[in-house]
Amino acid sequence: MGRQVAIASAGFCEHAVRRSDVSMPEMVKEAIDDCLSKVPSVGIEDIDMFVNGNMPAFEGASIPELWMTDWMGARNKPLMRVTTGGTTGGTVAIAGYYSVAAGLPGVDTVLAVAFEQQSQGDTSVGLSSVALGELTAIQSIGMPLQKMKRLVSAGAAIGIAAYQATNYMRKSKITEEDLARVVVQNRRNAAKNWYTHLKMPNVTIEEVLDTPYISYPLRFGMVCPASDGCCAMLFTTEEKAKDMADIPVYVNGVASVANETGIMGYNAGGGGQLDPSEQLGAQRSAELAFDQAGISFPGKEIDYAEVYAPFPNQELMWVEKLGLFETNTAPEMYANGTTAANGEFPINTSGGVNSTNAIGASAMERPAEAALQIMGKAGNQVPKTVHTSLGHGWGGIINLITMMVMADEPKRKFK
Repeated sequence: MGRQVAIASAGFCEHAVRRSDVSMPEMVKEAIDDCLSKVPSVGIEDIDMFVNGNMPAFEGASIPELWMTDWMGARNKPLMRVTTGGTTGGTVAIAGYYSVAAGLPGVDTVLAVAFEQQSQGDTSVGLSSVALGELTAIQSIGMPLQKMKRLVSAGAAIGIAAYQATNYMRKSKITEEDLARVVVQNRRNAAKNWYTHLKMPNVTIEEVLDTPYISYPLRFGMVCPASDGCCAMLFTTEEKAKDMADIPVYVNGVASVANETGIMGYNAGGGGQLDPSEQLGAQRSAELAFDQAGISFPGKEIDYAEVYAPFPNQELMWVEKLGLFETNTAPEMYANGTTAANGEFPINTSGGVNSTNAIGASAMERPAEAALQIMGKAGNQVPKTVHTSLGHGWGGIINLITMMVMADEPKRKFK
């Protein structure tokens, strides 16, 4: 049982490598103000509950949701905090959704806020355990100590992304040029969006390929930045959304699925995955969310997609794993313009995580951007009318996926 939930608005603050002009609470308030500015009839006093999330270890900030309570307008109101790694923002959004869907007494309108001010700390330290193999699993298969050492020092997020990239490239037969093409599309898209970090309107494939390797096949010019930034989304009931927004965006399907064995912080943590590009969690998450939304052919029924891809191989991988394109066809879709802003199936016209990566916010910015495309209020709005869209997040160790499927009319039927 549950209520139909709608998104009435979404907003951002300006993202940059260092937002030294504002404190963390001030940065968060910028996104909240931008979100509420799109719904003039709604004030902070109309918010019944708040959901907040970031990766506090990255900044070294303890329980920030408590000392920024007043800046969010959450004093004396219910407040939930969520942290799930790279998917934090997606999980915050889903928690906001369920808080409305559950029909909690007195809770009709929920403000979900996700953020990261990475310049305040050392994100690489926080990510150091991402690519560690599950030592107990590795020992059980008799892996030599020397090889185990190489796995343990795999290099945080880009280390595991490099494994993903080489596996995906082997199966799809693509080249580094295909990876660079994804980067060029994202960075040029980001240049048309006001809040984004890396704006490169004239970047070329050749320039990307001319940068040095960090971890083969990923070059310096292919990887995401570390950004300071925040995103806010306003969830409410179907009835109230009609009064708040010109075009309410109905949340018709959500899912969060992980297929990983690692236990963070125990026996060195990590995820023992033979093929990190397999991503069974992504496939299952998509199946669940599309089933809820009544979507049988996502490649034809979805008009727009925002996928969480810090690295270009992931963007190619996700659009296939989520069922938007057939296996091994994504590189061709980027080459022939299908995924461009004016293409048949636009992908990440915001510039995506490859251009802007405030980690705690990144997975929320995907459904936020996808919702704004339906509303016609996105920074880099696509020419075609968007009726259905999806926002995807990636995180956990390497295999936690969040999904939110949205449309301009309700389709989900509760039994």
